[in-house]
Amino acid sequence: MNSSKRIVLQKFADALADKVPMTPVVYKAFTQIERELFVPRGFAQWAYRLDALPIKADQWISSPVTVAKMTLFLEPEGADNVLEIGCGSGYQAAILSRIFRRVFTIERIDSLLKEARERFKKLDIHNIHTRLDDGQRGWRQFAPFDRILFSASTPKVPDTLFEQLADNGILVAPIEQREKQVITRFKKENGQITQKPLDECLFVPVKDGIA
Repeated sequence: MNSSKRIVLQKFADALADKVPMTPVVYKAFTQIERELFVPRGFAQWAYRLDALPIKADQWISSPVTVAKMTLFLEPEGADNVLEIGCGSGYQAAILSRIFRRVFTIERIDSLLKEARERFKKLDIHNIHTRLDDGQRGWRQFAPFDRILFSASTPKVPDTLFEQLADNGILVAPIEQREKQVITRFKKENGQITQKPLDECLFVPVKDGIA
């Protein structure tokens, strides 16, 4: 990465930090991932604005503010691995890869996952494991997970994901409540699940199956 790009990313992270009180570890992650690689070519000039942007298959790359909040709500420091439901462009997973030792991300749309894999390769990221599947089933082979992140809204977290969450683990998901979505943090302690609503949000809804 050249010096001019580092300056752009530094300013981007600073603007983001004005909106979200980030920890040093999360702040550093945003200075290391080039967001323009994750947006459609025609939107590259807007990559470092704090806005959500459309991508293919009627999906969106979340605003950096939302990505930062979701990352912080995971309480990632000290956790080893994370499972993401809904890889999309791959930007959230790329940010997580700078914080967690291992990132597992599942996407149901094949074309999106292929593009995300190419981006990870271009960025020389080797600790992200990808899978084409319905993410609501989780990834039992590598469970339990210290953290699980839903990058799509859902009316209810499937029980199978709580089963794959490690004890003392955290799951963060946008939960659909009547006409709004609320980012909710679930904690698993001694096999029991507690939850806490944190912030309103707007995500595309989770869908069943593989497209």
